[in-house]
Amino acid sequence: MAQLTFIYSTMKSGKSLDLLKTDHAYRERGYQTLRFTSEVDKRYQSATKTKDSRIGKISTRIGLESEAWLIERVNIEELVDIHQPHCILVDEAQFLTEEIILSLVSIVDINNIPVICYGLKNDFRGTLFPGSQALLIYADTLKEIETVCEYCTNKASMNLRFSGDRPVFTGSQILLGDSAYKPVCRKCYLSMKHVYLDISK
Repeated sequence: MAQLTFIYSTMKSGKSLDLLKTDHAYRERGYQTLRFTSEVDKRYQSATKTKDSRIGKISTRIGLESEAWLIERVNIEELVDIHQPHCILVDEAQFLTEEIILSLVSIVDINNIPVICYGLKNDFRGTLFPGSQALLIYADTLKEIETVCEYCTNKASMNLRFSGDRPVFTGSQILLGDSAYKPVCRKCYLSMKHVYLDISK
């Protein structure tokens, strides 16, 4: 029986790399996949070679990349009917709406196709992204990709946003750019939040 899987972690943990490795493993065995990413992450859209505005790119920090459908711009069910995939892989799932997540749930339940979503669980303020919240509710399986805190040897579970060299804890939920974030553990996050919020008062 197919399942909806949510694989989550912090920034800079290799989520996109894991997605592309999974995609390669399916295709190497002769299976068909469909790759999706969100149009919210505009960093890699302009780098695609195609002129199709429905196609973006999944890219990793080590240089591996692959084109992917921008999930907000396509009819997912139609693509499934055309391509008959054995697995669906979704990057940047934290940006998706609950409506899109429920469309993926229907594909799992009705078409019996496994869907694996990759994304952040929480933002720099320590609150859930809409897509992550929906996935935590509806996913059959939850998996965490572990990475190490930038400041100690604990497991990172929080995303710390920076403005210059200063941590910030308020602002809009989405600010694109890897250099603006560091993965940190809860202890370091709360310690810095206490210090910097006290300083700003």
